[in-house]
Amino acid sequence: APVARVELAPAGAGVAAGNRSGEQIYKSICAACHDSGAANAPKLGDKAAWAPRIKLGLDGLVKTATAGKNAMPPKGGSDANEVELARTIVFMANKSGASFKEPAAK
Repeated sequence: APVARVELAPAGAGVAAGNRSGEQIYKSICAACHDSGAANAPKLGDKAAWAPRIKLGLDGLVKTATAGKNAMPPKGGSDANEVELARTIVFMANKSGASFKEPAAK
């Protein structure tokens, strides 16, 4: 009989859905494109690239991310709920020049 088993899971997998931080979701899903700029994704921390997006406000960014944009699938391909998605956007935008407030859990 086997003595061990290995299972791979994204970062933050031990955290219940709905309770993940924006940073956890960013590192496990969004960083794949937003760290490198793949598919023209604005890089995390690139204030010039994020400035026009930040002008949309948090609600505008959440709406865009929920639907998906260009090469980015809806919710960035994540299973984030609305609050987690907003937390992720706050994390990314604030690292890139915004000063959004993180939404409270519903």
